Amino acid sequence: MYKKIFFLSILFAGLAKSQTVTPVITQAIYYDGYAATVSQPVPPGLIRLGNTRYSRKLTDNELDSFQAKITMNVKIGALCDNYDRLGEVYLTLVPKSQTSYTMNDPNIKRIEVARYITPFMNKNILPTEVPYTYDVSNLYSVFHDTQLRSTYDIYMELEVFGVPYAANSQVAGCSGRNDVFTGTLTLSSNNTATASNYNTLVPILTYNTLNNYNSTDVAGETVRITTFNLPNPVTDARFFVISTPHGANSGGEEYVRRQNYTYLDNVQMLTYTPGGISCEPYRMYNTQGNGIYGSTPKTEAQWTSWNNWCPGNSVPIRTFTVANMTAGNHTLKHTIPTAVFKDKKGDVMLSVYMQGKSTTTLNVKDVKTIDVNIYPNPTSDFINIKSKVEIASLTLYSMSGKKLSETHKENKINISAYATGSYLLNIVLKDGTTFSHKINKR
Repeated sequence: MYKKIFFLSILFAGLAKSQTVTPVITQAIYYDGYAATVSQPVPPGLIRLGNTRYSRKLTDNELDSFQAKITMNVKIGALCDNYDRLGEVYLTLVPKSQTSYTMNDPNIKRIEVARYITPFMNKNILPTEVPYTYDVSNLYSVFHDTQLRSTYDIYMELEVFGVPYAANSQVAGCSGRNDVFTGTLTLSSNNTATASNYNTLVPILTYNTLNNYNSTDVAGETVRITTFNLPNPVTDARFFVISTPHGANSGGEEYVRRQNYTYLDNVQMLTYTPGGISCEPYRMYNTQGNGIYGSTPKTEAQWTSWNNWCPGNSVPIRTFTVANMTAGNHTLKHTIPTAVFKDKKGDVMLSVYMQGKSTTTLNVKDVKTIDVNIYPNPTSDFINIKSKVEIASLTLYSMSGKKLSETHKENKINISAYATGSYLLNIVLKDGTTFSHKINKR
């Protein structure tokens, strides 16, 4: 019997060693997102970037301890906001020369690694905390890249936006209060996976606002066009996409499911429609009465007919891969052709980053969103291009690739001589940025 107990104790000790748990942020209190930053004490080791976000630097010992399988756990606790809100987790690279940073510090590099939606919570009704879990094993390469760590310190940020105004009058004990949620972020890892070996990291879009009325790269359409540069060829490129539609007005984008398309260098890589699942598993966390869940359970068909996301659930992280990418400029385009944005309200919040393998060490490159409007589209004669960067050339191609016409240092091109149909317009800016866009002749 003694030998059996001794054997089991050794077995459990070995299992305990195989799991590493890193508390990053623990029970931090978040405040009114619209108010001036509070002066409440900041928990030890954290940076308050604002009422809605805290950050903490991961130590070298913590970074060294991560094993191949990495799980990220977020817990949001109810205080004095009883509505569904957005929250995110970011990985932020801060130059080693800085001991701190601000929210909009131009020297930092930031990627969004996870997003979630809070439930409608009443702090007086159990459960008062909602958990979210993510597989972020792809971050192993970032955490263990010694050259990257010689240039940057690695921080993790946990954000949850909230406001207390409804809860001030609707939730007992919340009168006059401005604390809205608590937030906890923990990373755990074990050796049950094969370690990722990416050495290229490219932030492309981070929580970017997209709509068709005041934040688009094609006038009147819901299109985001972004270029990024690879200094060397990359293999096994993996792209991570997070997006959610918002707009709670009647007929708003929250309540209508739209198909999304993501293109890389004019090739369609990802097609998806947000939502499409039952929200019933998250009803238990929605302890405040609300119009989303109602008082009785809904069928799966009822949920999937309209819901884009569930209050109390994490947001999917969608991915696609590209076997080989050449050095130089590449263009990513995300579009939602049927989006309406009724009454010019609402937005889609979009984040994209890429990891891959290169013959060089890990690179974190500056990426810019091209501020270009292409209009009108469709047209019967002229296509106009509005850009902050001077246009070097415009080249029109048939869909089969035949070159039809070309202009230089002009911001418009005449297509009136061509038949009704679709064409490709290749745009080269003076800074070398190149991308193509599909146009339609009516």
